[in-house]
Amino acid sequence: MRRSIPHTALAVTALALALAGCGGQTDSGKGGDSGTVSSSPTPAPSTTPTLTPSPSPSASATGCAPAATLDVHDSGRTVCLSVGDTIRISLDGTAKRPWKPVTADGSGLQAVNSGFVLQPGDASAAFRAVSDGRTRLRSTRPLCATQTGRVSCLGIQEWWVTVVVK
Repeated sequence: MRRSIPHTALAVTALALALAGCGGQTDSGKGGDSGTVSSSPTPAPSTTPTLTPSPSPSASATGCAPAATLDVHDSGRTVCLSVGDTIRISLDGTAKRPWKPVTADGSGLQAVNSGFVLQPGDASAAFRAVSDGRTRLRSTRPLCATQTGRVSCLGIQEWWVTVVVK
């Protein structure tokens, strides 16, 4: 006796396998990644809403750090700066999973020269706090590497930080 499998069950199984293959790919890139790609493009909420860099002797009375360097692990955080401080962003990507340039939406920050990006796929930016305000810094990159002739996905990894200038 022959068993028959409905076509919809085959289609669902094929789709699940294709999506599972994308979420389990490894990234041969540089630091900033744990080596595996998350299947969730949105970062989990941070339990610590404020980035607290190592104590600095020149920190202001409000508790804002005079300067901060952010990377991929700071996504979802809120950073507090004082007018005159500079914030630097360095996102390590790969040629197959490059970060888009960091954009700023809001007020209080002015873009300054961040230096050179030496590796393909990296994003680098720097901003000076020029007035009171709130700005959202953002960048994205593909969740899965794109390779000709291979299964890929259209997922996006988002990086964002809120900067409050006091």
